Amino acid sequence: MQALEPYYEQIDPEWINIRRKASLVLQLEEDLTEIVQLVGKDSLNESDKITLDIARLLRDDFLQQNGFTTYDRFCPFYKTVWMLRNFVAYYELAQQSLEQAPPDQKLTWHQMKTQTNEVIKKLEGMKFQEPSDGEAAVSAWMKELHDEIHSAFRSLNENIV
Repeated sequence: MQALEPYYEQIDPEWINIRRKASLVLQLEEDLTEIVQLVGKDSLNESDKITLDIARLLRDDFLQQNGFTTYDRFCPFYKTVWMLRNFVAYYELAQQSLEQAPPDQKLTWHQMKTQTNEVIKKLEGMKFQEPSDGEAAVSAWMKELHDEIHSAFRSLNENIV
């Protein structure tokens, strides 16, 4: 992994950090899975519930590919970076919202999911962006989604304060 870091640094300086954060989410999920099997998901704190659901999104909507489809047969690097950037942004903003919620107002992962449901649907649908549409079009769509993620959490945070 480290042998390619200088190459990735030239292409997209954020890539290495984004990849590490996504790997961390998947590692945390692995650690939490045993707890969930023993006592159930309901016994987890809200932060861990976020981790489990974002890890599921990463596994189902990023790591799984269908080689028989035009949108998923191959994934150009720019699409890969944008997809991970958006998953990580959502994860980090969800965790921040949880940490910044006033103590007298209990913010739950369920409330966050409900209020950001449209963004979650778009996160799940990122893989369907056609590479054949070109880098400019796909990147523009992904950037717009990135902005929507930030906007959704700004709105969520304003409503809980």
